[in-house]
Amino acid sequence: MDVRQPAVAGLFYPAGAGELAALVDSLLDAADAAGASADGAGAAGASADGGAGEPVAEAYIVPHAGYRYSGPTAARVYARLRRHAAEVERVVLIGPAHYVRLAGCAAPATAAWLTPLGSVPIDQAEVAGLAEAGYASLDDLPHEREHSLEVQLPFLQRILPAGVPVVPLAVGACRPDDVRIALLAAARPGTLVLCSTDLSHYLQLDAAQRQDARTAQAILDLEPDRIGVRDACGCYALRGLLAWARHRGLRPGLLHLCTSAETTGDPSRVVGYGAFALTSSE
Repeated sequence: MDVRQPAVAGLFYPAGAGELAALVDSLLDAADAAGASADGAGAAGASADGGAGEPVAEAYIVPHAGYRYSGPTAARVYARLRRHAAEVERVVLIGPAHYVRLAGCAAPATAAWLTPLGSVPIDQAEVAGLAEAGYASLDDLPHEREHSLEVQLPFLQRILPAGVPVVPLAVGACRPDDVRIALLAAARPGTLVLCSTDLSHYLQLDAAQRQDARTAQAILDLEPDRIGVRDACGCYALRGLLAWARHRGLRPGLLHLCTSAETTGDPSRVVGYGAFALTSSE
């Protein structure tokens, strides 16, 4: 299969191009307004990668639930990224494989991924290089039904110039250093890294908030060993990102932290969502 068809259009986000574009744009605009308000109030972490006059962050952590749940939090990342879109030449996407048991990193063999907004090219040369070096396997199966990376694409399509390629990596059980080495190989100048993960799952609101606060602090401290498998569904990708960020000397900052209770109104069984920026300290 040369082109991957969307797996969760109509489920995690609208299947119609017009409705999807309008929803993404409205989420971005609302995030811009919320960010401006937070910046003006001097909220902690609100200016992690600065405003329009600051360089784009080298990496972001972004959630991946249905847009009605985590879309407002994800948009906190993409609204900031929209201001620096011309600086992004390529995107490396890392996240979990929810449906296929996987060890290490798996890259797709497909040439492009489709969404209702059109085609996103895969950087096949980079994928081949990672596979040749042993940093990733070539395997479409972990990506076939997976939503964690797919749901990021419509946001990228609305903010980046057409044709910016992506390197999608599904990450299964592995050491943080395995992901760190892959990112060191793939993340050259002009490359943006996005780590897709949700946080706690199906706890009572107060317990989720306590657990997510601990996870957020581990991210801010760049301490991958303090993040357990129950703290984030993308824990292996997240641990590897933090190991890479520590190696690179990046500065983490919190953009937004919440739970699904904010969008559903139900505090009984929530999922945690966080948005973070990892910025060069140079």
